[in-house]
Amino acid sequence: MASGSRESNDDSDRVFALESEVQQLKEAVTSHAVVDQAIGMMVALGRVSPDEGWAVLKDVSQHTNVKLRNVAELILVWGRDGEIPPEIRAELEDALDRHGPTQIPEATSE
Repeated sequence: MASGSRESNDDSDRVFALESEVQQLKEAVTSHAVVDQAIGMMVALGRVSPDEGWAVLKDVSQHTNVKLRNVAELILVWGRDGEIPPEIRAELEDALDRHGPTQIPEATSE
């Protein structure tokens, strides 16, 4: 095999690897945004802290055997359409009961 041909194959392999890595990074950024939005919904609707919102999503994922990103997507759909699979809703309610609501500090009297 000629040296130029081998370099061309090496370059092609490198380009393919970089394109694959870019695609994975794009998917990770999208996934992160979806999860962050679902955590925000837990904070707003469940009156939990962001860390507790993350724990709620993890619990629902683990107890339903559904990937965390998919749980987050289902929660976002629920926020838009009001529909969520019953098993996800039941586990979500249980997880929120376990992790919240965060107590709102009482106003200090002056």
